[in-house]
Amino acid sequence: MQLGAFSVSLTVKDLGVSRTFYEQLGFEVTGGNAEYGYLILVNGPTVIGLFQGMFDRNILTFNPGWNGPHEEAPDGFTDVRELAERLSAAGVEFTEQKLPEEGGPGHIAFVDPDGNPILIDQHR
Repeated sequence: MQLGAFSVSLTVKDLGVSRTFYEQLGFEVTGGNAEYGYLILVNGPTVIGLFQGMFDRNILTFNPGWNGPHEEAPDGFTDVRELAERLSAAGVEFTEQKLPEEGGPGHIAFVDPDGNPILIDQHR
């Protein structure tokens, strides 16, 4: 089961302050929109998302169809719908899911045994 690229989605109090902090660590903004309260930052293969006012806790995020920052996985990646079927069969209970039948983008969310939110968010 291929989950795709990994990133951490951080809940931040002040997007501008957090952006400055992570830029000082060598991260560069590569996506998102500050006006909508989120930015995506990259440092080599490491990706973090900064999110102000969108959710309550940090989230472990996986992106099927991606190998890394701005690098699409080749055809044949494990679609989020298949991941949902496998995880559901294994007893994972979803806290959220949006899985259009026609394919393409979709997502599922659940929590690990310690309460850490996990998001599998397919963009393609």
